[in-house]
Amino acid sequence: MAAPLPLSDKQLASIRGATARINIWHGSVRSGKTIASLVCFLLMVRRAPASGLIVIVGRSLQTIERNCLDVLQDPTLFGKLAAEVRHTRGATTAVILGRVVHLVGAADARAEGRLRGMTAALAYADEVTLLPAAFFRQLLARLSVPGAKLIGTTNPDSPRHWLRTDYLDRAGELDLAQFHFQLADNPSLSEAYVASLAKEFTGLWRRRMILGEWVVAQGAIYDSYDEQRHVVDELPPMRRYWVGVDYGTSNPFSALLLGAGEDDRLYVVSEWRHDARAAHRQMTDAAYSRAVRDWLAKQGAEPEWTFIDPSAASYSTQLWADGHPGVTRAVNDVLDGIRSVSVALDSDLLRIHRSCAGLLAELPNYVWSEEAAARGEDRPVKKDDHSVDALRYVIHSTAHEWRGLLAQAA
Repeated sequence: MAAPLPLSDKQLASIRGATARINIWHGSVRSGKTIASLVCFLLMVRRAPASGLIVIVGRSLQTIERNCLDVLQDPTLFGKLAAEVRHTRGATTAVILGRVVHLVGAADARAEGRLRGMTAALAYADEVTLLPAAFFRQLLARLSVPGAKLIGTTNPDSPRHWLRTDYLDRAGELDLAQFHFQLADNPSLSEAYVASLAKEFTGLWRRRMILGEWVVAQGAIYDSYDEQRHVVDELPPMRRYWVGVDYGTSNPFSALLLGAGEDDRLYVVSEWRHDARAAHRQMTDAAYSRAVRDWLAKQGAEPEWTFIDPSAASYSTQLWADGHPGVTRAVNDVLDGIRSVSVALDSDLLRIHRSCAGLLAELPNYVWSEEAAARGEDRPVKKDDHSVDALRYVIHSTAHEWRGLLAQAA
């Protein structure tokens, strides 16, 4: 059995070498590891004992469908075999090469219970580093049929992540084979595509996602931020506006006005901020709503959308009641949001007006938590992060609007 598209020597070698109980493909995005692992999975489905279950696990059912089933059903990749992968969107089983395959989402440690009592012969684990460690251990325990195997894929994470320390670094002690992929291992990618892809990752994420390195998150989060480069005293005319709000009562409240300039750059045009502790005065939702609307009126700005801290339901309700247009929950994926801001800064797409004092004070001091890094986690220090959170909300929530400008920036 062979995929219609030619496989690289590295992909073929990994498929032939996946003879261990645990087989992990890791490395850069778009490096060919997922296709190789899925071809290997199909081969193993053919050979899997009938006495054990076959499972595909991932962060959620949606990610399993997107990262695994949609790929397997693509005839440009798998030819006639794609028709042998049958799945109804939202169903927790699929039929692959005539075998029923169980789909298990593992968003948190409670998902471990879904594996209890299962006897499995074959498991495919998508984005292993995003799975809870206890769930992964339980999955391995369920692979109790003689000759049972696990296939897993992941992008690199912290070198202190449990997958690295408990498994990959102990490959010599365990029945584990690992295959490290880099962009160069996928010869089907054009130079133009690789260059475009590289623009989407900076700093920590460039090293992990492009270079395929397991590196720790440490130091300044926005290490490319440079006041001389990113702070401006004058603004061009703006074509569009959006607002990001980090809500606080006893903690500071921060609202940022983001504009799309006629020069095809993004600008943090203005900031409205209230620190209840410094002012010795707390404000109600109604007062915050009035203050933000007055601030925007002074700016002469009508935002298309106002992205609110998802935990601030009462404030969102107040804005709606006061007729503020386009109120919605901000996209609050912290690490992805940080990456979006990093890309905008590093590509010279984002500039900040000097009047945004709160944001300019927080940016250089926004750092990764050393305590979290010691546990293998990527997490910012939760201190003086109100304006940077508002920036993350508005930048990440509008990423689909500005990513096309990256090629033009700088």
